[in-house]
Amino acid sequence: MIAGALLNIAYDALKANKLRSGLTLLGVIIGVTSVMTIISALEGMQQSIAADLGRLGPATFVIERIGTVMSDEEFFEKIKRKPITIETGELLEKGCPLCEHVALRVSTSAKVKYGGQSLRNVNILGRTYNSIFIVDIEAAQGRYHSSEDDLYRRPVAYIGEQIRESLFEGLDPMGKEIYIGPKRYTVIGVAKKQGSAFGENQDNFVVVPFSTFVTQFGQPDRDLGIAVKALSVEKLPDAMDQARMILRAQRHVPFDKADDFDLLTADNILELLNSFTRILRFGLVGISSISLVVGGIVVMNIMMVSVTERTREIGIRKSLGAKQKHILVQFMFESVLLTLSGGVVGIILGFLIARSLIGMIGMNVHPSALAITAGLSISSGVGLFFGIYPAMKAARLDPVKALSYE
Repeated sequence: MIAGALLNIAYDALKANKLRSGLTLLGVIIGVTSVMTIISALEGMQQSIAADLGRLGPATFVIERIGTVMSDEEFFEKIKRKPITIETGELLEKGCPLCEHVALRVSTSAKVKYGGQSLRNVNILGRTYNSIFIVDIEAAQGRYHSSEDDLYRRPVAYIGEQIRESLFEGLDPMGKEIYIGPKRYTVIGVAKKQGSAFGENQDNFVVVPFSTFVTQFGQPDRDLGIAVKALSVEKLPDAMDQARMILRAQRHVPFDKADDFDLLTADNILELLNSFTRILRFGLVGISSISLVVGGIVVMNIMMVSVTERTREIGIRKSLGAKQKHILVQFMFESVLLTLSGGVVGIILGFLIARSLIGMIGMNVHPSALAITAGLSISSGVGLFFGIYPAMKAARLDPVKALSYE
């Protein structure tokens, strides 16, 4: 009952000064929108990247010559490393009992042609057949290549959705022959559509057996990587230790020197990404919060003007029995209602802007509980913090002086 009455009084007071209320709302909306845009955009990027990394599986790790690089100095140091070789994969298969599957992976780009149509700069991925046991591969049509395809170096191709759409519009690609460079391949499968990430189309690829890739493009030198699946999630650390020891022995790394290769898991890539975006998030939110402070100062000024204009009204309420706490709650309620309304509008605008920005790099963003909670908390906090002084000033007015105010 009391809350309803306060709401009606606050609504009537704000409605009576539409221009003033609108300008106050604008300041809060700009502040909350900027904060929401940053939080929603970063949350969307992290969710998309986490979904992509999730395809690796929790028991999988990847061995790369150069995995992550955080500075120019680190890059120039790592670029001197010796390449990972095919023999490394063979040593892991023989000497790592905790490694269930060891898959070689290499890539290049080439022109792909079917009939009179062609695509340039298509990612050509050479994979051993057991990649399907390590990475989550979903086929929309057909199948992935088998161990026999790999053993006999068959020219078979598993294509991405982008290749199907561009070269086989309205046709069934199964069994059709495409050209990768000068070599002819038979299409045996089409991957399920994956979408885009950071503006890069994830469906613009052709996967061929690793042995066939080597036959056409030669022995991989610096681009070879190895994906390894441990026997279980619990044994992943021990499997990584076994793999590390094998690589260090093969590459003759002295016992007092650091690894000259990188072991990556989905978790440590996400941890690295989170640590980077955490700093970025605090920095950007801090900068955008300046507009919230400005909006809060505007709220306080508007409420001070409102207290001055309604001095006689306050005097009448006190003469009729209203106590200080009633006047204090009334003005605090008006302040919070104003900023909370701006916060709701800011949350919606921030999400729409974030979705547009993230959509430009091929990712999706969904409303997150963190972003909505932050938006509502910030807008309510601004109303409470900057509305307390005008409300206290109104509550402490002497009723006699207030009634005689002209």
